[in-house]
Amino acid sequence: MSAITNALTIDVEDYFQVSAFAPCIARSEWETRECRVERNVGLILDMLDRHDVKATFFTLGWIAERYPDLVREMTRRGHEIASHGYAHQRASEQSRAEFLDDITRAKDILEALSGQTVRGYRAPSFSISTGNLWAFDCLVAAGYRYSSSIYPIKHDHYGIPDAPRFMHDVRPSLSEIPATTIRAFSRNWPASGGGYFRLMPYALSRRLLRRVNEEDGSAAVFYFHPWEVDPQQPRVAGASAKARFRHYLNLDRMEHRLDRLLDDFKWGRMDRVFLKDACVAN
Repeated sequence: MSAITNALTIDVEDYFQVSAFAPCIARSEWETRECRVERNVGLILDMLDRHDVKATFFTLGWIAERYPDLVREMTRRGHEIASHGYAHQRASEQSRAEFLDDITRAKDILEALSGQTVRGYRAPSFSISTGNLWAFDCLVAAGYRYSSSIYPIKHDHYGIPDAPRFMHDVRPSLSEIPATTIRAFSRNWPASGGGYFRLMPYALSRRLLRRVNEEDGSAAVFYFHPWEVDPQQPRVAGASAKARFRHYLNLDRMEHRLDRLLDDFKWGRMDRVFLKDACVAN
């Protein structure tokens, strides 16, 4: 096991809120859908307890409002509560005023429920890119300390391929902590979870993370979603073949792979891994 502590992060949203299903599921339908986030987060919390791991939960304000006890339970078990915005709207699809309202609303809800200062934010679908870097100014105005909203890869829905791969300041009081990549063949490649973790053999994912720890000498940022440990979730009618492939691939293997991942590496909360200059009282 590496001596470096990596950051384990969970984007707390339900299966019907993912951006890939937006063409099939209107926001007005969210209230009518079977919500499975409590069951799935509970499973994750128990898994983290078994491995004595603390993590960061980037939580939607929409979820927190409807399941306040879920936020309280994550807090009670010692995890960091961070923001995933309120309504899972891409930052790139909002105006400055809309974005500032969204991230402020989510922060207020999460802080009231958790009793923690919410320092971190992750944009839905890593949707801060070259066309909306003004979002960082909004995050500063709302009182955030760090963002994890840029994926420095080339992707059909997000990414800044030439962005810095590791933590860096984007404003004097705001750091960006990107999802982890490796550098090979003159480009960046994903190495930090999500659908890539379900697609690649586990041994390859482990090798890539070890490379970041041992060759780059850096902590990695790994992410996944509660719906990824739920192979019994309802199937969404009308989704494209690409969306179905990305969403449903290897869901039945995810829990076992996470167990192995938690054994093979050291893990901690984003704030405690990266904010060395911060007073972390939570």
